[in-house]
Amino acid sequence: MSDNQHYFDINKNTWNDKVKVHSKSDMYDLEVFKKGKSSLMSYETKALADVSGKSLLHLQCHFGQDTLSWSRAGAKCTGVDLSDEGIKLAKSLNSELQLDAEFVCCNVLDTSKHVTDMFDVVFTSYGVIGWLPDLKPWGQMIAERLKPGGAFYMVEFHPIVWMFDYLDNKPVMKYGYMQDEVIYEEYEGTYADTNSKMISKEYGWNHGLSEVVNALALAGLHIEYLNEYDESPYDVLPDLIKTKSGMYATKDKLYPLIFEIKAKKI
Repeated sequence: MSDNQHYFDINKNTWNDKVKVHSKSDMYDLEVFKKGKSSLMSYETKALADVSGKSLLHLQCHFGQDTLSWSRAGAKCTGVDLSDEGIKLAKSLNSELQLDAEFVCCNVLDTSKHVTDMFDVVFTSYGVIGWLPDLKPWGQMIAERLKPGGAFYMVEFHPIVWMFDYLDNKPVMKYGYMQDEVIYEEYEGTYADTNSKMISKEYGWNHGLSEVVNALALAGLHIEYLNEYDESPYDVLPDLIKTKSGMYATKDKLYPLIFEIKAKKI
């Protein structure tokens, strides 16, 4: 991990800045969330259904809205994130809303060094694995934190989405589907507030579906399903069109925008 520490440090600084912007953004709509609106989307609520009474570990939780939404649904939650500003806000929201979630600031790959409990559910979603250089230790950590019989669920943007450069608002295919080299982008604003003056400096890595599946399988998890969808719950890419279902899709639907995986620890 030490070889990548510089990348992680830059990303942490950017995410600390993003917390300040995102917490005031319409997309995260913090005031409505505080009044009781869940931040969870239909993919994850359908996949995990009733979490009441279950222990749930949320990886890369940002400032904790989804973690706290699962907490409201009856789960005993722990959220992990790289950003200390994100964890600080998550803890504040947890206290304000009188919930019982716990939050830990660490690199997600180091989770097992900081969190020793085992969980019924491990969850992660939307824009998470691209911050990790190698998914094998990620898969191993997930298996370590799951109880026998426990479920891992992730919903994430499809790897095809990350083959494009979106910085000039017109998607241009630029990056390899299975590219090993780190990708650096620097731009003004953020997906939740394109008008923000903050400068996002980001290092990321592309991971094909086979890499995701194999990282989980290699760790001993049983893959229950892998689904791909051409509709996203988030309007975060250029020129997406709102569908009848309330999701967002590309005009021609030539490629998937989202995938989900559910796996079980036997």
